[in-house]
Amino acid sequence: MAYTNSSMVSYTKLSPNHSGQRTHSIDRITPHCVVGQCSVETLGSIFAPVSRQASCNYGIGADGRVGMYVEEKNRSWCSSSNANDQRAITIECASDTTEPYAFRDVVYKKLIELCVDICKRNGKKKLLWLGDKDKTLNYNPKADEMVLTVHRWFANKSCPGNWMYARMGDLAAKVTAQLGGSGSTTPQVTPTQLYRVRKTWSDSKTQKGAYKVLANAKTCADKNAGYKVFDANGKIVYEPKASASAVKVPFKVKVSISDLNIRKGPGTDYARTQYIPVGVYTIVEVKSGKGSTAGWGRLKSGAGWISLDYTVKL
Repeated sequence: MAYTNSSMVSYTKLSPNHSGQRTHSIDRITPHCVVGQCSVETLGSIFAPVSRQASCNYGIGADGRVGMYVEEKNRSWCSSSNANDQRAITIECASDTTEPYAFRDVVYKKLIELCVDICKRNGKKKLLWLGDKDKTLNYNPKADEMVLTVHRWFANKSCPGNWMYARMGDLAAKVTAQLGGSGSTTPQVTPTQLYRVRKTWSDSKTQKGAYKVLANAKTCADKNAGYKVFDANGKIVYEPKASASAVKVPFKVKVSISDLNIRKGPGTDYARTQYIPVGVYTIVEVKSGKGSTAGWGRLKSGAGWISLDYTVKL
């Protein structure tokens, strides 16, 4: 296949951090949030050092300009998944530094334009958002279909942030409309009639099991604090009555992501103080609060509270 690059690019600084030519044709697009209102030049500097061990195909700066750091013919190092990056165009988008990591309007509009451009040049007439990791990774796109994926499906990260994650369906619909595609942006996929036990629907890595019988799923959720039962569409069908405050403390948790906020209180409505470094921490109190399904944990150090959605209990 002959690969091309976008004519929308206004700045190019090719990164050495890539795996050479792809082993799979392009049929996915993966938008990311930078966690910073960066320029395309700053992104180029970030991905330039070999020690960084990261890159992306394109970046959209805070002013809406487009940068290129890895040509489309090559696999970038962006999504914590070799299999995804081999077939995806990865796009880092300037964003706020705090949850929900919102994009400026000019950035979101440029993302739509760039996705349209990518689809056209790769012979795609539809951009699909299936809204679920399992459905997406098991779906075989038709020759004229492009599929959206997200970083959080492959690593314990919030990327692309809840602001962009909530707009993935909108992105797919707007791009498909500009491509002249017709009908729903979601293909007819027979839903798997299983009840899944997870902390959150979007984090499939926390899944404890998938059950045909609802009663069995409820039993599993009852045995695992912070877990709920979801139907095939991601709707909560059962949540144990035990509150977060019933969790026995103290206990230790492992933090494996670098962008987890410490807040002054148990909820996203409390101010952020800093990011917590990757490591192991002791939780001395757990409370329910806005923005976390597993509850908020108070750090023994007194630094504040962290969402337990993005930790692993030891």
